Amino acid sequence: MNEKGLAIHLLYLNAAEFGHRDASKPGGVVTLWGQYVLDNAATVDEALKALENIQVVMAEARGHKGTVHLAMEDATGDSAIVEHIDSKPVVHHGRQYTIMTNDPTYDQQLALLKEHDFSKPSSDTPLPGNVRPTDRFQRAAYYSALLPEPKNQREAIAGVLAISRNVSVPFGAPYKGFGIYNTKYRTAIDLTDKRYFFELTTSPNVIWADLSKFDLNPGASVMQLNPDNIALSGDVSGKFAKIDKAQF
Repeated sequence: MNEKGLAIHLLYLNAAEFGHRDASKPGGVVTLWGQYVLDNAATVDEALKALENIQVVMAEARGHKGTVHLAMEDATGDSAIVEHIDSKPVVHHGRQYTIMTNDPTYDQQLALLKEHDFSKPSSDTPLPGNVRPTDRFQRAAYYSALLPEPKNQREAIAGVLAISRNVSVPFGAPYKGFGIYNTKYRTAIDLTDKRYFFELTTSPNVIWADLSKFDLNPGASVMQLNPDNIALSGDVSGKFAKIDKAQF
């Protein structure tokens, strides 16, 4: 999340293909794709325009390619999901695009939703329960449609985290050969009040940081917090420590 109320998320998408290097455009390595958006835009509209100016370039580490797709949303409620399929960017832009998992491509995920009308959920709606991205996508759509209008921030964050927990991949299941990994952490973001909520799946505690409590002026110290601490709970904005520079 940046100080303007724009947030990004990156998830694996095996189908992602960024194509050959186009020297006519500046290149942006895929590992900094989301950072480029946060550094250059305040809204989803601005982010999409900024992305037209660069070519996202593949990176590889330890034999694994950075095949990912990008989701983003802003404080106005706008959102977008960007995938690179067959070397071309495919953009799904609109307030209705609020759910993303992994493979298959987003247009295929949306086609699955047409099999059942999750916009009108009922107790008779058949719901897939596996750990596959398609199953998790459909469950997230179903439970999102069930969420009541929140009365306050607490209810809004609780609703988002409840769905996130439901579609997380739990520990201990027989995933050998699945190509699916346990969920390590979950987050929720209040883009209006610039508050970032975080929970490790190995910890019962939810923590959050309030961006308004940090010095965001040019030249301010880089601040860091290790969330893997069972003693942490609630607002941890004051528990961040200064470091010399961002380690990435």
